[in-house]
Amino acid sequence: MSDAANIHPIFDRVLPRVEKEARLGQRGLVIWLYGLSGSGKSTLAIALERRFHAEGFATQLLDGDNIRTGLNRGLGFSDADRLENIRRIAEVAKLFAHTGIVTLCSFITPLRAHRALAREIIGANDLREVYVKASFDTCARRDPKGLYAKAAAGGVGQFTGKDSSFEEPGAGDAGTTLTLDTEALPPEACIAALHADTLPRIRRSTSTA
Repeated sequence: MSDAANIHPIFDRVLPRVEKEARLGQRGLVIWLYGLSGSGKSTLAIALERRFHAEGFATQLLDGDNIRTGLNRGLGFSDADRLENIRRIAEVAKLFAHTGIVTLCSFITPLRAHRALAREIIGANDLREVYVKASFDTCARRDPKGLYAKAAAGGVGQFTGKDSSFEEPGAGDAGTTLTLDTEALPPEACIAALHADTLPRIRRSTSTA
């Protein structure tokens, strides 16, 4: 069993974040897209990463299904496992941000408590929360992975929005969360709004004043 008394972090001796960001010419940021399965999270994250890459920014995309094939392979979908899933992802995203990387996270993140945990780990100044909004019925009609059909037939347990809760952002989240309604807006408009919102946040000021 690990003993905290035998752990000696060297945070004070590693190369500082500011030097890494200066080398990259950008500011590290975590862009966390959340919403129901099929709402358009991955589509927007992929498009934004490609656009940032074309503009010369260093990026990393963390996607729910990809992460569950590796880092979080042993986790299920119980409340405890969902919380641990988010905790691990947030810790990884924080490491990328401190390296100066623009990190795009695409995860359902169904509960406000999950989003609060990510915010606590990453830090509000390094996190941009993006709610990709679409109703359960709309996502069920899209059903890009066939999950809604499987869930309706009883083939998927603890399915978010059906067996497991999804909490939309509350009134207190308005100042920290960008909402993109993929039912009301076409993908191109959502991508443009997401790019316009996040680009100023990753540009590193060259002013020495």
